Amino acid sequence: MKKTACIILVLLLAGCGPEHDGTAMLEKADPDAVQLDGHDDQLAAEIKKEADSFDEIYDTAVVKGTKQLLVAYKVRHLERFRMKQIEKNLAERMKKTAEKEKVEIVVSSDYKIFLEAVRLKEDMEAGHFTEEEADKRLAEIIKLKKEMA
Repeated sequence: MKKTACIILVLLLAGCGPEHDGTAMLEKADPDAVQLDGHDDQLAAEIKKEADSFDEIYDTAVVKGTKQLLVAYKVRHLERFRMKQIEKNLAERMKKTAEKEKVEIVVSSDYKIFLEAVRLKEDMEAGHFTEEEADKRLAEIIKLKKEMA
């Protein structure tokens, strides 16, 4: 009888645990666009706005350096089957938006690249990097993206 009561008590206590709603996979970081080149031309903000206009994309990180522009994004779960098409469409639209600028545009859906872009933005805001160091770090992130592709 004691054994049965203990088992029932354990089951009741286990059922009272915290509920996991599964939203951790859909959390948005939504970082602001960052320009490392010191110019206030608003290109990074325009690119972010353009990327956010895609229905399939729910979070973007845009970092503009002196010669390169990184667009890292996260795609909704069920849209992952069309990942190559989404990346192609996004890259084409980014090139049209930034055709006047002389920057290399790199588009990535890789989550690690997204996290590195967000970390770079946070380090810049905290004052850990100068503009030159941040530009070098951006080049390293883009090199990492190209190595993984």
